[in-house]
Amino acid sequence: MRGGMPGMMKQIQKMQQEMAKLQDELGNKTVTEEAGGGMIKVTANGNKELVSVEIDPQVINAEEKEILEDLVVAAVNKALASAKKMEEDEMGKLTKGLMPPGMNIPGF
Repeated sequence: MRGGMPGMMKQIQKMQQEMAKLQDELGNKTVTEEAGGGMIKVTANGNKELVSVEIDPQVINAEEKEILEDLVVAAVNKALASAKKMEEDEMGKLTKGLMPPGMNIPGF
């Protein structure tokens, strides 16, 4: 390994700084998913936090409350899954080439 242990420690410190910066940037990136043909739209950020929920007024009907709730859950789950994928993709760019293929470290 080039630079020995001190060189490796510098690389690790640099990667930690870049990861912290990336986490901040992910908080500013959003993904939007929908359910029910666009009747429910949910936006989440890269920190996997729900940012907004939009419900088409046409689907607000007390008699169909359970359907509306199911659509909201579906849209939220899709948005959170997309946010997770966005995070994994961005982290993958950062750690590319640093870990052997197949090696998976939680949080990376």
